[in-house]
Amino acid sequence: MPIPILATKIYTPPPKAKVVVRADLIARLNEGIQRKLTLISAPAGFGKTTLVSEWAAIYPHPVAWVSLDEGDSDPTRFLAYLVATVQGMVGKQMPASTFGTGIMEAVQSLRPPPAEAILTALLNEISALPYPFALVLDDYHAVDAKPVDQALAFFIEHLSPNLHLLIATREDPRLPLAKLRARGQLTELRITDLCFSITEATGFLNQVMGLGLVPDDVAALETRTEGWIAGLQLAAISLQGHKNTRQFIKSFSGNHHFVLDYLVEEVLQQQPEAVQAFLLHTSILNRLCGPLCDAVLQSAAPFGQDTLTHIERANLFIVPLDNERRWYRYHHLFAELLRQRLQQNIANTPPDKRVELAELHNRASLWYENNGLEIEALHHAIAANNIPRAAHLIEGKGMPLQFRGAVRPILNWLAGLPPAVLDAEPSLWMVYASCYLVIGQVVGVEEKVRAAESALRKMGRAHDSHFIGRIASIRATAALTQHNVAEIITQSRLALQHLPTHNHPSRASVIWNLGYAHHLQGDRAAAKQAYIEALANSQAIGLTTIAMMALIGLGYLYEGENLASALDYYQQAINLVGDPQPPPMCDAHLGLARVYYEWNDLDAAERHAQLSVPLARQIENTDRAVNCEIFVARLKLARGDVTGAAAMLAAIEQAARQQQFALRLPDIAAAQVLVLLQQGQVPAAATLAHSHNLPLSQARVALAQGDADAALAQLAPFRQHAETRGWADERLKALVLQAIAYHAHGNIDKAISVLNEALTAAAPSGLIRTFVDEGPAMASLLATVLPQLVHDERLQTHAQRLLAAFGPMVTPTEAHHDVARPATSPSTEHKNAPLLSPRELEVVQLIAQGLSNQEIAQRLFVTLSTVKGHNQIIFSKLHVERRTEAVARARELGLL
Repeated sequence: MPIPILATKIYTPPPKAKVVVRADLIARLNEGIQRKLTLISAPAGFGKTTLVSEWAAIYPHPVAWVSLDEGDSDPTRFLAYLVATVQGMVGKQMPASTFGTGIMEAVQSLRPPPAEAILTALLNEISALPYPFALVLDDYHAVDAKPVDQALAFFIEHLSPNLHLLIATREDPRLPLAKLRARGQLTELRITDLCFSITEATGFLNQVMGLGLVPDDVAALETRTEGWIAGLQLAAISLQGHKNTRQFIKSFSGNHHFVLDYLVEEVLQQQPEAVQAFLLHTSILNRLCGPLCDAVLQSAAPFGQDTLTHIERANLFIVPLDNERRWYRYHHLFAELLRQRLQQNIANTPPDKRVELAELHNRASLWYENNGLEIEALHHAIAANNIPRAAHLIEGKGMPLQFRGAVRPILNWLAGLPPAVLDAEPSLWMVYASCYLVIGQVVGVEEKVRAAESALRKMGRAHDSHFIGRIASIRATAALTQHNVAEIITQSRLALQHLPTHNHPSRASVIWNLGYAHHLQGDRAAAKQAYIEALANSQAIGLTTIAMMALIGLGYLYEGENLASALDYYQQAINLVGDPQPPPMCDAHLGLARVYYEWNDLDAAERHAQLSVPLARQIENTDRAVNCEIFVARLKLARGDVTGAAAMLAAIEQAARQQQFALRLPDIAAAQVLVLLQQGQVPAAATLAHSHNLPLSQARVALAQGDADAALAQLAPFRQHAETRGWADERLKALVLQAIAYHAHGNIDKAISVLNEALTAAAPSGLIRTFVDEGPAMASLLATVLPQLVHDERLQTHAQRLLAAFGPMVTPTEAHHDVARPATSPSTEHKNAPLLSPRELEVVQLIAQGLSNQEIAQRLFVTLSTVKGHNQIIFSKLHVERRTEAVARARELGLL
């Protein structure tokens, strides 16, 4: 469920009708546009927002605006509003634009990409805009989160030349200001710049406020307030109710807080009692609208909107937040003093006549919830210290709030609650654990879960099915991060047994966990079934993240059965998430790299591998980057860069051992064995293959040692195990090596028979590298078997393509002594292209008839993304880039 975007937070406030024109400051803002950042830093009441809104109204280019608050300390929420305001600005300039659509989808996903990935994509789209614009971050002091500061620092460092950033804040942000200052990239306006001069104070008091004061009185007020605009405004409002102007001016002195307190009292006393009550009771709200105020005041008749209009006309420190004058906010300083006065009034009012502060917050919370603003509702429930209500709101309607941009405020709140309070509401312990998982902190999860179980036991609810299911789902997810297969399966099954059937998000996530566990076990059939179920469930409720992971899982499983289907699943995952791609998409790109590698399109394989590595490195405490880098090393080996592959694998092994990624060490060793064989270091390869118990590697070593019997002894049980488990890809690898071993043994008939099995398995998907990577020994065997295939045109054609992929034919002698030399052929050689499958041929025929992709999808009763996936496969196999070229090449090959 997406983070709700309040339009009032991204509204650019218009300039006030009556305002002191601050030409010098406007000129400095205009001059600062040539730099990256303008910082306006001063305490409350110095006219920061008023100045920037006045400047924005005359700036000749578009302006995007975000009014920040404490909730934006959550990095995901901050980024959502950052993207939303720029998106809204672009939409006004270019109504048909899709700017930022994919970025916003990524931000709103269950597990958003890192901030740098989101900001990189945003900056890329911004740089493509055909016009300059400014972005205003107002009230940045409200944000108190190091991750947000770090994200903004990255954003500023890489700021596009067509964007200028303005920050208005009460205190200097934690940004590299010194570096920006030294580079000449920073414009600064501070207290001394913002204070009203005598001339400006005169204009404000006499023209704007209409007081008609003499110069001495203006000078006295300016001196008393030190040019502080809020103080001058309050003084002017107070003066409107006093006949003896001079006496009033002399009656106050001191610092800003004293002056403000005194003047607020004066202003409030001049208002009707009903308006005073309205101001005080609604001061708890960060934003106000008529119906919300009515709900907080529990008015018998709705008068909130009329009162807000009256307050604005009276110039009582209220700021409109939209053009329709529906939403407002109080000036921050005014609101703070009103809240202080409210608490004083409550304390001085008899209990039977007063409305407690908590009750006001509860009313606001209920209104926000009823109007679909659950995060705002949560803030007021927390302010009211209404624990049960906060717990209820966190659960959300279908999707808990920690997955919708509120994880940081929830964690901050939970961290401040005594254990006894959490024990009284055990679901909060579970929320605590879930929040840890959301931010990637596994340590501490089990402690929180056990605390929940202990609390439930004390309450006699240890056997509550709903809680058992929730706890099990949390434990399953925690076990997932540690590849603890048995625990994942145990806890996932327990969760599915107890979770309510209507809890679709949790059940979809748990089903995916179960699929992943079966995947790790090697039970591909069970994994496939779970992934398909998770995909269907997540698509039904719009749970993009789980759908994406299920598609990637299915892509991996289908690599062993049908490469075209694998490519389709991977491509669907990429299409689903759009840009910027979240880090887990490294698995989709790595899968596509493997598919293209098997088809001998090394260029395409390298493109996707290079996309996968940086995405994988963004995921902390996982071995995904190791997987991607192993593939890159294998690609180097395939291109003949043995030295580069060896060096890269050594570095990967060192990193894997340092980070204790023990599960990846056999994969690294398998690649290192290939390198060692290339280098002629057969004894070292034998030691490594044996130490990691790698049957295929041990078979290759035995062949290099001239011991075909030992190779066959390794391969027979491996092939049987692969056939038992239904692993078609592993079976094919065994068949290829068995054929070479029988050929080396002199059993030509058996070699031909086994190779025929391998060709039969490989031809439908057009598998090439599984054969080519075994070097000249396979080339020699293919040359031997080719005359035996005259009665099977399909196998003969595929064998010819395999031979073409080896390049110049090697002699049988070479084949026996160089079993692992890599051979590649240019990807532009159409003879390498595998035969089109019947479905692919059908697609080509429809393309030749002039049908669009959408029309083909309708004709074949498939999705548009499936047709696009087929197109990519066809283009790859025929080595073309366009539909017209595909048709021409198909005609050339006699396929049409």
